[in-house]
Amino acid sequence: MTTKPLLLITIAALTIFSSSCKTYYMPVGTFLEQVPTLETVNLRPVTAQDPLGHKHTYSIYPIDSIKCFDKDGTPYKLKNGPSIEIRFTDINGKRSTFYFDRTWVIQDSVIGVQSKILSLKKAIPVSTIKTIEVQDGRKKYKYINQ
Repeated sequence: MTTKPLLLITIAALTIFSSSCKTYYMPVGTFLEQVPTLETVNLRPVTAQDPLGHKHTYSIYPIDSIKCFDKDGTPYKLKNGPSIEIRFTDINGKRSTFYFDRTWVIQDSVIGVQSKILSLKKAIPVSTIKTIEVQDGRKKYKYINQ
């Protein structure tokens, strides 16, 4: 009788582990090379569709793939898209997660959208960023005009 709950827990854990998103890492300098300040780059307009079918038009950096590294330090190019998430950890250990395509650098701050539905924005001083993680959140957002 005790093996049945243990088996179910094991199956559930394996399912969650196997379907989890792979996390990549990016040094702050690499991030700033790819996402320069808004004052120095021409953004490109896109239309994205959310999981409910609503369409949103906004401007993004002209980045097709994101240069990052896996946990072993091997370079990796992650295809850019509306479901890519970027997580910043500051020097105090506080984490902020944004959508990569809705993240901008303005002067000495990173400004990002934390929720595409609510358009919640937050700013982080570049000087306080300790680590940057990038992953495909596997949310069903997609560009429809590419």
